[in-house]
Amino acid sequence: MTKMQHDKGGTNVSPFFAGLLCRCPRCGRGKVFKSLLDVAPICGACDLDLSAHDTGDGPAVFVILIVGGLAVALAFIVETSFAPPIWVHLIYQIPFVLGASILCLRPLKATLIALQYRSNVGGFNGNQNDLNNDARSD
Repeated sequence: MTKMQHDKGGTNVSPFFAGLLCRCPRCGRGKVFKSLLDVAPICGACDLDLSAHDTGDGPAVFVILIVGGLAVALAFIVETSFAPPIWVHLIYQIPFVLGASILCLRPLKATLIALQYRSNVGGFNGNQNDLNNDARSD
C-alpha cells in the first residue's frame, strides 16, 4: 500500500480538490475529461480506469439547484433595485443561466466521480458485476 492509496482504493487527494480542478481522483494530476463533458477512459498520469464512473443525473441536479437559486436571487436584486421591464430580465438571465450552468457542470461531475472513487462505489471497486448485483438486490 503506497502513501497515495488506502485499503479500499481510496486516496489522499481530496475529492473536492480533484473535482474542482477536474483532475484524477487517485493521483490528482491526470485530466478527468477528454472534451467538454466526455470522461477520459483512463487517467493519463496513473492509468486509473475512469470508464467505471456512473454519475447519472447527479451533476445536472446540483447545477439546477445552485444556478436556479443564484438566478432567482439575481432577479430579485435587480427587480428591487431597478424595477426594469420583464424583457430586461431575459436579456441578462439567459446568458447568466447558460454560462453558469456550463461553468458549474464540469467541476460538479468531476467531484461526483472523485467521491465515487473515494467511497469505493460503482465500478471503482474493481468488480464490474457489483453494479448488476446491486440493481438486482433492490
